[in-house]
Amino acid sequence: MAKKTNSILDSNNHIFEHFFELSADLLCIAGFDGFFKKINPAVTELLGYTKEELFSKPINEFVYTEDQDYTSKVRKELLNNKPLLNFENRYVTKSGNIVWLSWTSMPITDEKLVYAVAKNITHNKKLEEERNLLLSKITKINKDLKKLSYTSSHDLRSPVNNLLSIFSLLDVSKIEDSETLQFIELLKSTSESLKQALNDYVDILIHEDNVITQVEELDLSESLNTVIQTISSLIQNSKVTINVDFTELEKVNFNKSYLESIFLNLITNSIKYAKPGSSPSISIHSKRTNGIDQLIFSDNGLGFDMELVKDKVFGLHQKFHNHIDSKGIGLYLINNHITSLGGKIEVESKVNEGAKFTISFKKDSPQTK
Repeated sequence: MAKKTNSILDSNNHIFEHFFELSADLLCIAGFDGFFKKINPAVTELLGYTKEELFSKPINEFVYTEDQDYTSKVRKELLNNKPLLNFENRYVTKSGNIVWLSWTSMPITDEKLVYAVAKNITHNKKLEEERNLLLSKITKINKDLKKLSYTSSHDLRSPVNNLLSIFSLLDVSKIEDSETLQFIELLKSTSESLKQALNDYVDILIHEDNVITQVEELDLSESLNTVIQTISSLIQNSKVTINVDFTELEKVNFNKSYLESIFLNLITNSIKYAKPGSSPSISIHSKRTNGIDQLIFSDNGLGFDMELVKDKVFGLHQKFHNHIDSKGIGLYLINNHITSLGGKIEVESKVNEGAKFTISFKKDSPQTK
């Protein structure tokens, strides 16, 4: 019986070893000393190093330079018996290429080993980078075109109005030449048509802009819950605590997509820039101050030095931390959403003391309340 049991165990070990060797994902076992102990062929194939080369140096030396400090901090959490889920960082291949990997790592304290699985997400990251770049370009182009359209229409209407004023001052009774009178009448008629065309053009621009950014009465809880559901896995893995209080103000007049984007970017930023070693905590509440609807969002994260960042907080591609996944787009989009609909956003922050964002929505006229 013992012989049969050993045979089964040997067979299972062979199957597991076969699975380890053939897996398309990167499988590895690392020691608490920071060195690889065992890797499958997928690791050497992707990184281009031999096993001997990968075993001879600390793992962090293969990590992309800008990601090394952050990876070291996260690894310390791992060695404190905290599993690592969906951690993303960059490695440099032997040929000098940069690859993005998403890691799931489990520490075994008794063995002082870490069992890890990584997926190559380089393609997804490139697509995301291209999408973000395209989004920022389209946003800028749209804003520039809109500004140009309004400016051109406004600037053209002024001289047209001046021209019409001149016609009103002309005393045509003193003009006896019929052909001259016809020319004057034609110029006047053409100028009036041009003025009407410019007015219609501006009306169309305003109408299309209002259609794109439709404003409606929104339930804050419903919008927030929609966002929370879409990132439920991220919220669960980060162990973030979200305290919500919308009792003073339950609804606001705003664009639905914009509001959800604001919640999404603020929450994910708070999780992304949480202080190492502490669980992120977020507070979201609403209130009405001097007749203005406000949304207050605060966290206990890394924060930033307001003296250094000053008016750059909401600039495009402005980054204030060395987080490897920071693109400098989230706060830019939030500010654009709010200001485009007549509101404003203010920020208070200190290093390692979190950040507080106060969003003031456009004050509604008495008729809309």
